[in-house]
Amino acid sequence: MDIGIEKIGFYTPKNYIDIVELAKARNQEPDKFTIGIGQSKQAVPAVYEDAVTMAAEAAEQILTDDRTNIGLVIVGTESSVDESKASALFLMDLLNLPEYARAFEIKEACYGATAGVQMAYNFIATNPDKKALVIASDIARYGINTPGEVTQGAGSVAMLISSQPKILKLENKSVYMSKNVGDFWRPTFSKTAFARGKFSNQIYIEFFQTLWAKYQQKYQATAEDFKAMLFHIPYTKMGAKAMKTLEGNVSDETYARLKDQYQDSIKFGREVGNLYTGSLYLGLLSYLINSDVQAGEELLLFSYGSGAVGELYSGVVAENFAENVNSENVKQTLAQRHQISISEYEEIFSKSISDGEKIDPDEVTGKFYLSEIKENERLYSKK
Repeated sequence: MDIGIEKIGFYTPKNYIDIVELAKARNQEPDKFTIGIGQSKQAVPAVYEDAVTMAAEAAEQILTDDRTNIGLVIVGTESSVDESKASALFLMDLLNLPEYARAFEIKEACYGATAGVQMAYNFIATNPDKKALVIASDIARYGINTPGEVTQGAGSVAMLISSQPKILKLENKSVYMSKNVGDFWRPTFSKTAFARGKFSNQIYIEFFQTLWAKYQQKYQATAEDFKAMLFHIPYTKMGAKAMKTLEGNVSDETYARLKDQYQDSIKFGREVGNLYTGSLYLGLLSYLINSDVQAGEELLLFSYGSGAVGELYSGVVAENFAENVNSENVKQTLAQRHQISISEYEEIFSKSISDGEKIDPDEVTGKFYLSEIKENERLYSKK
């Protein structure tokens, strides 16, 4: 039985800042951000947007009458809105999901959605008549005028996993590892993350090298087997650093091809910024839309979550995948955004909704929004 991604949806906030303007405001050379980090734009979520609303926006795009067959709902996020209640539960009524389903949240930095995909695979294997909804939804925050500010971003990627993988067939080939590493963390008292940037890059590369060696040994695989290698890309130069470790270890022709395919996979991430759990899957979407990929070709996906967990797994591009990826919707989502000034971004960044406050629906640009906090409970609405 085939299992994999049947549908995929993407959402990012309507506002963004230009990275060149951010560099100038921080008295930095623009090339440091646009070339050294590899970013062009950065999504800025509105005060009424969070992991729940963005998850709903992305999932709404791919849910039709088949939502009645959903038996598993997983949100992978490190931007949780509640220390107890899972983000997935808010989606049950927002998306009109069936009551008889397991719904929960997975937290492990940027790895959470991949854990969800693998759990969904196992769920479909034993429940082939069901579908699983896996959503990566995050707001990456490091703070104003901090070293990590240029690697912020926001957005969500929703995937419907089923026995009808019309986009990507998962091969059930994977290797993974976990270590207690202090490269990145966000204590419960903090709304912004703490990171040891260079150390995190080092661990990321080490995890990739270790897992790639293990994958080759376990499955007798070589780099030539894959049309592309897709990476977790919180900023576009990070995956490039891992890719570079292949240079000299594979043929020049293979390395050149993989580098070219990598460029196609980072086009959307460069325009949005860091999606944390969604970064790998936005890369997949970018690759499927922007490359010359053909049905039947094999892809290798590297997922990494600081702290740290890594996984390397493979998939095969499905027949007629292009008909099932809503390319125009993704392109319109990116094209129809609004650039705001750095001062506007700083003002939005500092705002939050307090207990007892309500949001005017006329201010909302999307379908779903945090409408009110009442007795410290977050209440959501759909326009």
